[in-house]
Amino acid sequence: MSAVIKTNNLQKYYNPGESLEVRALDGVTLEIERGEFTAIVGPSGSGKTTLLNIIGGLDHETAGTATIGDTTITALSDNELIDFRLNNIGFVFQAYNLIPVLTAQENVEFIMLLQNKSKEERQRRTAELLKEVGLGDKMNSRPMEMSGGQQQRVAVARALASKPQFVLADEPTANLDSQSTSDLLDIMAELNQKENVTFLFSTHDQRVIDRARRVITLEDGKIISDEKR
Repeated sequence: MSAVIKTNNLQKYYNPGESLEVRALDGVTLEIERGEFTAIVGPSGSGKTTLLNIIGGLDHETAGTATIGDTTITALSDNELIDFRLNNIGFVFQAYNLIPVLTAQENVEFIMLLQNKSKEERQRRTAELLKEVGLGDKMNSRPMEMSGGQQQRVAVARALASKPQFVLADEPTANLDSQSTSDLLDIMAELNQKENVTFLFSTHDQRVIDRARRVITLEDGKIISDEKR
């Protein structure tokens, strides 16, 4: 197994040096290997989302490093980060973040359009991915015509469209009912097992935690436990 994500003494301070200094991350060092299905857990304010945002190149660290594959992303410029995210990281957010005027097919294709993939490749991969997530019959449906669970499955297909090194999922089940959560986790677990897709979750949801094969607990910006199952 090879590490796809490494952080070394990762720190994120807000108002550094001031009386109201907040240490959102306070020396986080970890490795995530390819093919892991890992949950980052902890109370609100523990640093979960901050950690995912820095690993995903969406936020900047105060100190320390984050490395994806062979690339230290904390050393990249903002423009370099945009290109790196596009080609290496898939994102699934709590709020789905689909483009309302686009169909499911067009939402999934959009990432590949930015990558300058051919029309034939975009259409082929989109059809494959939507079938994988059980939405082969929803290609032409827009977000408002789908349930929350279906929208989140489109978001998973979109996250995989670029063939990323891993997928970051920030509270992906927070807006879903129990059945939709179960269906989504079944799909993610199957993709993880069949295609060796690496998933890193930030979650409060016990159902996600129960499915994870590794659970990393944060508190006050520090790792307090790291359990492999």
